[in-house]
Amino acid sequence: MKNLQGRSAILDVHAVDSTKKEFDIEIQRKDSGAGAKRARHNSSLLDAHILKTGDDTEDIPDSYVIFITENDVMQGNQPIYLVERYVTIGENKVLFGDSSHILYVNGKYRGDDEIGKLMHDFSCTNPEDMNYEALAKKARYYKQDEKGVAAMCKIMEDMRREAAQQAEQNKAKKMAIRMIKAGKMSLEDIADYTELSLDTIKELESQSMQFA
Repeated sequence: MKNLQGRSAILDVHAVDSTKKEFDIEIQRKDSGAGAKRARHNSSLLDAHILKTGDDTEDIPDSYVIFITENDVMQGNQPIYLVERYVTIGENKVLFGDSSHILYVNGKYRGDDEIGKLMHDFSCTNPEDMNYEALAKKARYYKQDEKGVAAMCKIMEDMRREAAQQAEQNKAKKMAIRMIKAGKMSLEDIADYTELSLDTIKELESQSMQFA
């Protein structure tokens, strides 16, 4: 999801259910990737892309940012942590009710309930030891079925290629920003030299001026 004013984000999973609720699900192995401000950023991006021109803000559906973390980042020994906004009225706190929700799921949790069994399956390498057949079926396909293994190999190769291309593009953008700030070349020449589109160069120039 692009933020035209600054940093964009690539969501791990973006889903919309039958009631138009929006979900961003992030799988985080590093605690640093699941910080409070990262959750705020993703939530703001999600909300910004829901409403279309002419839509009433009162019609905005519920949005959920869900972090499934390898460790118990909140350190409360709970399966799920629900983050909500509250209004402080004197000594009381009342739910704000803006329909924006952030949840942290403790990947270390192994209780004998649905979440505990699901987190077990998330870190399980043997499909036969999984609790949920839907996950086990997919795991068998990608680990044991010939077509599934081939598909997974292609997915991994595509991811490596995409990561390499993204790294090259980021390098080109950094170079373009330095050239824009130097002011010695036209935008057209910078686009030609860095092999970035002229629209991208113009966007980088606009961002550079905002943060100058």
